[in-house]
Amino acid sequence: MIHFILRRLLFSIPVLFGILLLTFGLARAIPGDPCRAILGERATDQICEEFERRNGLDQPLPLQFLVYLRNVSQGDLGHSFRFRRPVSELLVERMPTTMELGFSAMLFAIVVGVPLGVLSARRHKSALDVGTMVGANMGVSMPVFWLGLMLAYIFGVIFRDTPLALPPSGRLTPGASPAPWYEVWGLVAEGADGNAFQVFLSRFYLLNAMLTLNGELLIDALRHLILPAVAVGTIPLAIIARMTRSSLLEVLNEDYVRTARAKGLAERLVVMRHALNNALLPVVTVIGLNFGLVISGAVLTETIFGLTGVGRTLVDSITSRDYSLVQGFTVIIAFGFVMLNLAVDILYGWLDPRIRLGQGG
Repeated sequence: MIHFILRRLLFSIPVLFGILLLTFGLARAIPGDPCRAILGERATDQICEEFERRNGLDQPLPLQFLVYLRNVSQGDLGHSFRFRRPVSELLVERMPTTMELGFSAMLFAIVVGVPLGVLSARRHKSALDVGTMVGANMGVSMPVFWLGLMLAYIFGVIFRDTPLALPPSGRLTPGASPAPWYEVWGLVAEGADGNAFQVFLSRFYLLNAMLTLNGELLIDALRHLILPAVAVGTIPLAIIARMTRSSLLEVLNEDYVRTARAKGLAERLVVMRHALNNALLPVVTVIGLNFGLVISGAVLTETIFGLTGVGRTLVDSITSRDYSLVQGFTVIIAFGFVMLNLAVDILYGWLDPRIRLGQGG
């Protein structure tokens, strides 16, 4: 298994290089230039010449790409033209929002989707099965932006001032300023900033609330996260439920399942102990692929619910021709997908010992 992991990491290098090259080329293929997109009417020829010289945009494109590759290899993602700050700082600030939303949405999709698929397979052709699959088809058909707007309207307007009301925007109640965990733990002086890793973790408000034992913050962050997580997670939930059902129905017809039933095992034990592990193999693949769907859905969801995350920032940076920010965010997201695919392959080996034996692990 170790050789398998190392080989996959080695193969990911040309993939990441190709993503860097493609992103670099596509960003510069957008009509317009960063100076006029950012400064607007204030942009003059003299100012734009100085802007391009200062940011190295006056160099030939191959040289710009080589400089960018050298900087990335040294861990430098460049500076944002628009914010005039290092891209790494913006990632530390905004990546936790998207990650918290993405993981919450996928947790919702898995926790609800897998049991629904199992129930549908066990009650094949029943009213429960038909109702679940109709709901799954509806879930796949609903656009993220429409569902997000409807959820915000229903729970933020119609149910306002009722126990069912939920915040339609933001990550926390306006005015809330939670103390970061590293300050509560006494790792830094009061009011001082921690290192980049400490700040990054503190931006996960759910995690920060648990580390500081702040129940009020935890409830507030959860309430603000419910609607965007449901909006993003509904389509993956429907896909996971349908895949779980079809995969489990196929496994339940295998000989070893019929043998387990013939031995007198309860149906619940037959499903959970003998059938579900093998049925989950294609479901794991679908879950891994749907993380990409979650990220793409987060772009619209972050805009609808007023969340300042990677998706919303990436769209704004494309509009303003902020090349460094586009390239930096893209390469980090691409690296995350490579690691996610590797995790899916490792999980495959854990679920199916034959894969471990085939890889010499």
